[in-house]
Formats: sequence, structure tokens, C-alpha cells
Amino acid sequence: MSNADQITQVAVVTGGARGIGLAVGQWFLAHGYNIALLDIDQTTLAATEATFDQPDRVLAVPCDVSKPDQVADAAAAVMAKWGRVDALVNNAGVAVFKPALETTFEEWSHVLGTNLGGAFLCSQAFGAIMKAQTSGAIVNIASISGLRASTLRVAYGTSKAAIIHLTKQYAVELGNFGVRVNAVCPGPVETEMAKLVHSVAIRTDYYDAIPLGRYGTTEEMANLVGFLCSKEGSYLNGQALANDGGFEATGVGLPTFRRISGINHVGDDPH
Repeated sequence: MSNADQITQVAVVTGGARGIGLAVGQWFLAHGYNIALLDIDQTTLAATEATFDQPDRVLAVPCDVSKPDQVADAAAAVMAKWGRVDALVNNAGVAVFKPALETTFEEWSHVLGTNLGGAFLCSQAFGAIMKAQTSGAIVNIASISGLRASTLRVAYGTSKAAIIHLTKQYAVELGNFGVRVNAVCPGPVETEMAKLVHSVAIRTDYYDAIPLGRYGTTEEMANLVGFLCSKEGSYLNGQALANDGGFEATGVGLPTFRRISGINHVGDDPH
């Protein structure tokens, strides 16, 4: 076995204390990586760290990704512990769901500052480490809302659309140094937050618009992120992949089609 084969890879996941970020961290840990979880919610982050109970392999770093000094400190902490970064997943994000004309500039700035500014700052800090290594992968968690417009998402959807283009900008430049940058655009995902904010009516609307007839799981999002960071995805660069059960591809008429075809909601949870 070569020295390179013996090196334990390191993954950094922002918004890693819960939801998709936590599932991504679990994927990396299960595949032999050491992981650094960054999150602004210190209480939940500490609980997550305690649940893992692997101090040699899991580093929890309280961090507001919209603050340059905190991102710089987080990068320094990761390098002090492991001396390398092989994967960065920009997952941290916030949302404000309000009509466009009722969204304040402060709300707009908060969403853009965290979702887009955070991805920029973390890619700057950790991307520089990967450039020096001439290896690594960045995955930005965008959203189906960045690919198609919907109501109440003027700030959130715009931030996610911008992240998709940010992905391409970094892919073009960092690809020259062996660093790949891609984005995952989840559709609706079964998270604790979704359970809180998605009413029965909203869930029904999503089911009607998704060919697979269900929400995705955090594990399904993590599997795609992991693939994009792995050697199996080694020629993918600058792509935005919709992991959404066919939602982005769908126009109108699914409920009518199902009625005339005698189809009920399909796609039982594979887990």
C-alpha cells in the first residue's frame, strides 16, 4: 500500500449538526473520512458531537459561515488537527418564506449573506488548502428552488440560483489545480424542518408534482454528495445535479395522468 493510500481523508461539512449536513457527515465517517462539522447552533452541534463520541475522528467547530473571521478560525482548527482537507460540503443555509414584496432588505441580506456569502467564504478558505494540495472536491448544496421559481422564495431561491453559478465559477478555476466543484439541488427532503413547515396541503402539492410521489431522504442526498467527492465521480466538475425524484423535469398534469392511468402515489421509501 502506498503512502497516499494510508492517508485518512478529511471532510468539512457546514450546517453539519442536523438534517442533510448530519447525514453527509455520517456518510463520510462511514467511508473512512475524518469529519469536521461546522454549525452556528452550538447546542445542537455539541449534542451531535457527543452522539458520535469519536474525538479522534470528529471535530465540532461552532461557526457562523457568514463571518470571515469565524470561517478563517474554523479552517485553522481543521488544519491544526489533521493538516489537510479533501472535501468541503457547503450545506449551511437559512430561509425566509414570504411574498416577494413583503420581504425586507434585512431578510434578503441575511439569506444571501449566509447561503451565498457562506459558500463563498468557505470555498475561499478551504479551497485554498485544496489548491495547495492539488486535490479535493467541493459540493455546494443548492436547491431545486435555484433551478425553478416558486412562490415565497425570492431571497432563498435567488441565493440558491447564485450558488449554482458560483459552483461553475470555482469549477472553472480550481479544476486547473485538481479540485472539482459541483452542486446538488435537493427537492423536498424529509427533515425535521420540513415536518414543521410543510402543511398537509403543501405535502400534497409536492406529491402531485413529483413523479416518484414522495419526498427524498437525507441519506439519498448524502449518497450523491459522497459520490461527487469520491474517485467514482472524478470527472464530474461544474455540474448542478437535481436530486429531486423528477420534480425539476415535470411540467403540469401529473394528477390528471395518474387518474386516467389508474396510478396511485408510488415510490415507497427505499429505506
